Amino acid sequence: MADKKRNTILFLILGLGLVFMFLASLSLGSVTIPLKEVYASLTGGHASKSAWEYIIINYRLPKAITAVLVGTGLSISGLLMQTLFRNPLAGPYVLGLSSGASLGVAFVILGAGFLPSFLSAIALSSYGIVLASTLGSSLVLLLVLLVSQKLRDTMAILIVGLMFGSFTTAIVSVLTYFSTAEQLQKFTFWSMGSLGNLSWSTIGIFTICVSIGLLLSASSIKPLNALLLGENYAKSVGLNFKKARLIIIFATSILAGSITAFAGPIAFIGLAVPHIAKLTFQTSNHTVLFWSTLFFGATIMLFCDIVSEMPGFEVTLPINAITSIIGAPVVIWLLVRKRNFT
Repeated sequence: MADKKRNTILFLILGLGLVFMFLASLSLGSVTIPLKEVYASLTGGHASKSAWEYIIINYRLPKAITAVLVGTGLSISGLLMQTLFRNPLAGPYVLGLSSGASLGVAFVILGAGFLPSFLSAIALSSYGIVLASTLGSSLVLLLVLLVSQKLRDTMAILIVGLMFGSFTTAIVSVLTYFSTAEQLQKFTFWSMGSLGNLSWSTIGIFTICVSIGLLLSASSIKPLNALLLGENYAKSVGLNFKKARLIIIFATSILAGSITAFAGPIAFIGLAVPHIAKLTFQTSNHTVLFWSTLFFGATIMLFCDIVSEMPGFEVTLPINAITSIIGAPVVIWLLVRKRNFT
């Protein structure tokens, strides 16, 4: 009963924190907009300045929604991978999906010079890059799924994923070697990740992809709890292990693949947030961990987005750098304080 009351209080704090961070991300930036003006713009009213309303509706609100989708998707996929492989260092990109997406984007950006000018323009558009990233991660996903059907050992799948990642990274390295400075710069900017380049129609597609991944993840809560005690125990309680593993891998692939396609490869969040949730709630029950990881992921990603905007300055820092700079010390501090890495 005491644990239930404690969890309720923690979830209430997390919920309020998420709402606060969401509103703060709409208010803070190179131009600071009062919260009452933000509230007026979101509730169908009008801000006192039309420029403020334009910034909120057309720039900051899409970016905040993207941050929530990225934070929740990466955090949950990290939780799935850490439980499936029983490895605290596993993350959402451990299956090589990020490397596959990077390979697709590298072919488009670094190889666009070999295409006719009209095809090059299409390929280098935002939709062309998203499509290339999606195709790259989908190809790796297909190969991982085919291999997973042949292998009984889950750890072997982890190794295969890492090998796919190494292979695709090597090809990207070869492509970068033969590329121009302008092409390298464009590819480097993509690899830094970005939350602010999506239109409302693109966000709609992105939301559907993440929602499907989250629903599949939620359906795996019971299998994940059974897997905590190992594959043999899970099979002994009647779990169809092969089917459960396939759903978990597919859910992670949808989440990590779509996020990489639409926002680029975002570091730290998927690896560290599940540990923050575990250390805060002191539980291994995935019914609690699923929702706590989801809330933490969205809140932390919004906070990182606010910091990257450098409120009061014209500078916008790469989101990838901010997630690692802020996140790594927090996790180290939590682990040293709790001395518990589960």
